[in-house]
Amino acid sequence: MSPQFSFTSNVPVSRTPQQHIDTILKKKVNSLNMRGEDPRNYVLKVCGREEYLFGKEPLIQFLYIQEMLARDGVPQVMTVSMDKLTLGCDIPVERRLPPVDYSNTIRKKKNNHVSSWTIDKNYTCMVQSVGGLNVDPGRLVEVVCQAGIFHGGKALCEAQKTRVAPVSKEGVAHWDEELTFPIKVHNMPRMARLCFVIYELSKAKGKRRGKDSKDSINKLAWANTMIFDYKEQLRTDGLTLFMWTHVADETQGDDWLLHPLGTVVSNPNTDSCAALQVRFANFDCQFPILFPKQEAVKAYADDIELGSPDVIARLSRDFEQLRATAEKDPMYEMHEQEKKDIWASREYFRAEAPELLPKLLSCVEWGERAEAASVARMVAGWPMLRVESALELLDYAYADAAVRSFAVKCLAEIRDENLLLYLLQLVQALKHESYLMCDLSVFLLQRAYSNMTIGHFLFWHLRSEMHVPAVSVRFGLMLEAYCRGCQDHINTLMRQITCLDKLKWASQCVRKKKEISKARAALHQHLQEQHCIETLCDFVSPLTPSLLCKKIKPERCRVMDSKMRPLMLEFENVDPTGSDIRIILKIGDDLRQDMFTLQMLRIMDRLWKNAGYDFRLNPYNCISMEYAVGMIEVVDDAETVANIQKQSALFNAASTISKANLFQWLRKQNPTEGGFNKAVEEFTMSCAGYCVATYVLGIADRHPDNIMVKKCGQLFHIDFGHFLGHFKQKYGFKRERVPFVLTHDFIHVINKGQRGSGVNEVLDFKIFKEHCETAFKILRKHGHLILSLFSMMISTGLPELRSEKDLQYLRETLVMDLSEEKALEHFRVKFIEAVKNSWKASVNWAIHNIDKNN
Repeated sequence: MSPQFSFTSNVPVSRTPQQHIDTILKKKVNSLNMRGEDPRNYVLKVCGREEYLFGKEPLIQFLYIQEMLARDGVPQVMTVSMDKLTLGCDIPVERRLPPVDYSNTIRKKKNNHVSSWTIDKNYTCMVQSVGGLNVDPGRLVEVVCQAGIFHGGKALCEAQKTRVAPVSKEGVAHWDEELTFPIKVHNMPRMARLCFVIYELSKAKGKRRGKDSKDSINKLAWANTMIFDYKEQLRTDGLTLFMWTHVADETQGDDWLLHPLGTVVSNPNTDSCAALQVRFANFDCQFPILFPKQEAVKAYADDIELGSPDVIARLSRDFEQLRATAEKDPMYEMHEQEKKDIWASREYFRAEAPELLPKLLSCVEWGERAEAASVARMVAGWPMLRVESALELLDYAYADAAVRSFAVKCLAEIRDENLLLYLLQLVQALKHESYLMCDLSVFLLQRAYSNMTIGHFLFWHLRSEMHVPAVSVRFGLMLEAYCRGCQDHINTLMRQITCLDKLKWASQCVRKKKEISKARAALHQHLQEQHCIETLCDFVSPLTPSLLCKKIKPERCRVMDSKMRPLMLEFENVDPTGSDIRIILKIGDDLRQDMFTLQMLRIMDRLWKNAGYDFRLNPYNCISMEYAVGMIEVVDDAETVANIQKQSALFNAASTISKANLFQWLRKQNPTEGGFNKAVEEFTMSCAGYCVATYVLGIADRHPDNIMVKKCGQLFHIDFGHFLGHFKQKYGFKRERVPFVLTHDFIHVINKGQRGSGVNEVLDFKIFKEHCETAFKILRKHGHLILSLFSMMISTGLPELRSEKDLQYLRETLVMDLSEEKALEHFRVKFIEAVKNSWKASVNWAIHNIDKNN
């Protein structure tokens, strides 16, 4: 299709892009009496987007085609000559990033070294002093330094601590005390980390001085370091660790004294942080102490890989029971004997249940050399895992390099659209790598080089956290590596940053105006200034990189009436066949939680569709770009439920109580009987999807201003500031008392205005209930994936997701500990509770409307 020549036709599902180009060119020749052109010189482009359809797959397999058909739309494509295309990032990946054996190449050529496996002494280190502590110089402050050895968040031995030491007025405390840990050097795994914490002992009333209770301990600073360095050499020298404060870091649970999930990078703000002086023992060795090479580790594992015939026979009989234990959710606490039996049965698991590798690895005693060595041997021969299981192995709990390398290998064949689906977690997983140069970094860069859309989102995910000191160096180096390797993309990204800076300036000017009318006038005035017009043009949309913005339309932009004064912006599309591009710019709100929640909705949508169900979700685009700066896609032809209610009544509170408003609004938007029935079906399916999704994720603060309905009937939720059951309170009571939002006006639409309950339940509502149950069962089957994706996001420091304790909410909503039958019974009880209390939700919404308008 082109602006000069267009037509609509039915296309067989088996037709490929090239075959469709042939058809278009033949019709063009016949209609315009032109001479024929070579179809190989053309490519199929999506109208309005910089998106191209090519390859041998049928058109029906392309996401754009599927999305348009799902919305009852007609896919619009056009032929574009290859000569007009400008392709970036076409340098072969191999030339940019040659494979490097980065674990061995940096070692000294001389073989004068000692293997750490030959040292039969307990690990020791000297804690010397700490300086720069931020304490009150006017009172006596006494501090203790505690240290522990961890592997993937798991303690390898009992933590050790120094004696109490007073802090001088200059903020210095001295110990010069050697700590000996109950673990032999030869048992120390390669990725072990040493974690330190400095805490003050306060004299709590009614408690003995020095008692380790929560009330008597004030955590001041922490730092972590690897026991073996990047060159695989055991640290045997002095080291200054620049420490982090517990206030500055948002990723630690309150229950932990030490912080094993924290970074191993020193605090870059060296002038304003505490500095811990430690010295590591050399165990009387004259030469460097190195961890054995992988070949030696595997050879050792081969020698010891023998089991007692009696034990093997017993485990063979018990395998099904062990498998049932291993299939329980990731947060299930196994008994020590269960762990030992599952680990001893690893060959059975490899043959019969390879997908349970994450649970099997959680049974490893990493402080035992024999077991740790067996892991390297085991994963080398393990079958490739599905993406779901591979992602779990990149969580913080799996520190072993061979395991993480295997996980990345399993991701090698992942399709680009699936990689984009999980990219947010994979970027977070970089924080769990002990060293920046690792298989995951290489994998992400290679895939970003070969697909500019992946590169686009990798760039923004990394850049949005550059303000976090713990990752600024690591993420900065990743950004540099991407930009150097894909220089054609730099100008495009720089244009986006320039436009963002200009929009931030405009937002700052607008926010100075207290009255909304003056703010809107100021926005129009600023956007019409020449410097704005010259800057805000010809750039790629950060939200959707397939959309190109030609120029801003100041008269169509406005300031939204909410606390942070977001800007509703509209741009002309470069492609005249496409509609205008509308974006909301939010400054002052942290959009990371919204972005994560929308990603989870996208994943749920994919899980449902893979099972054959389309619950009509609308997970609109949202991107965090800097600290408290981001963009949100505008969904066209949609109204908030609050606005629909206001249109139907004079009094806002009364409008919420009436159950017919939404029903009448939908009928008005869809006047034909067929159109209205289609809209009700759309509403019913989307309502079922969002009821289950918001219930499982514990999405809170639901009211008529953050639930929207499109004119076609599709319902969707916006603004995800609270999840995992962090419900708002009003006058000391939880305002939301129902498991999910199912108000009486929603039920009225689903029932098409008919009355009925209990035995006389309307058929349409019975179907709706069955849809909800089906949606819940599908999500529950993938409970491991949902839990592990949330677990991987703990490192983001989101206020409502700081520790494994926050994941308990998901475990409870998915009732992972019950059988499917019992879980369904549990869900039905929650569903009945929501229906019975639908009037309460309506009253809450009335209160919300009164509060908002007073």
